[in-house]
Amino acid sequence: MKKITYADSGVDITEGNRAVELMKAKVKETYTNGVVGDIGLFAGGFSLGNMSGMEEPVLLASTDGVGTKIMIAQQMDVHDTVGIDLVAMCVNDLICQGAKPLFFLDYVATGNVQAEKIATIVGGIADGCKESLCALIGGETAEMPGLYSKDEYDLAGFSVGIVDKKKMIDGSTIQEGDIVIGLASTGLHSNGYSLARKLFLETLNLKLDDVYEGMSEAIGKALLRPTRLYVKTILDLISEFNIKGISNITGGGLIENVPRILPKDVDVVIDTESWEYPEIFEVIRRLDMVEKNEMYRSLNMGVGMVLIVPKEESSQIIDWIHNNTQDRAYAIGSVVKGEQKCRLQFGE
Repeated sequence: MKKITYADSGVDITEGNRAVELMKAKVKETYTNGVVGDIGLFAGGFSLGNMSGMEEPVLLASTDGVGTKIMIAQQMDVHDTVGIDLVAMCVNDLICQGAKPLFFLDYVATGNVQAEKIATIVGGIADGCKESLCALIGGETAEMPGLYSKDEYDLAGFSVGIVDKKKMIDGSTIQEGDIVIGLASTGLHSNGYSLARKLFLETLNLKLDDVYEGMSEAIGKALLRPTRLYVKTILDLISEFNIKGISNITGGGLIENVPRILPKDVDVVIDTESWEYPEIFEVIRRLDMVEKNEMYRSLNMGVGMVLIVPKEESSQIIDWIHNNTQDRAYAIGSVVKGEQKCRLQFGE
């Protein structure tokens, strides 16, 4: 009787090892001075020795995935950008409390390890880490035939950042009269894809390579546009200005995420006509097939990050962003007395 091997069950250890070899160079490009050890050890290490200038260093951690955006990547057979999304979903949360991302770990689960595809995915993760100033110090590729089909995969990530406790940003100093600044998104980022797929691919019956009226690119390309990484901009801003609160506009949109940083006795009032919308959101608005509140609760609607700042510094902060970064910023609202809510003002 023939002996059964692991490969017979659908798991190819050799192909997994080849994937690791293909990704090594990209991963090493992310290494910073704090990295201890190398690829292949049982755990990734990071030294905090150069953090001695902090009075009370606090580690913050964030974990997340990319959601059903991965389905778009799989259907288009484009795998070099979802890794950027994965990093962004974690590090954009860390910076909301003023933390500098230190390191990142990834988890890739698939039905069948294809070395080049896995290396491409991890290459995107490495690109996101480099842009976010953090090191990719470890990860796991899990081959699980039977749980995933041959070409399916899913991603999860985990990141740790550090901040001096006295410099943590928690929104506690936000008060009436402060100004709300929105940093432009690049598109849907990594949230609301179940709604977007329902609208474009099912209700309108579009194909991913269709160019819909009012758009300059195929719907698939627009949906796959990577999440904006705000790390450099935010870290520079908090070193220069009084940033009272920062909110990452992910699942829940403006309506759910902005109140998370507000004191209980204030609201923010946001003028929904005060910023420039990426064309995919203009199309969604023009279609008028989704209720307004649902749009701003499920999608970022062109605002990827919200800052709350003193009124007297708001214009200077916006000018600084435009002069020193590649981000676009808009004054989109103000803080008023209230009950910890985000109120939207719609135009005619």
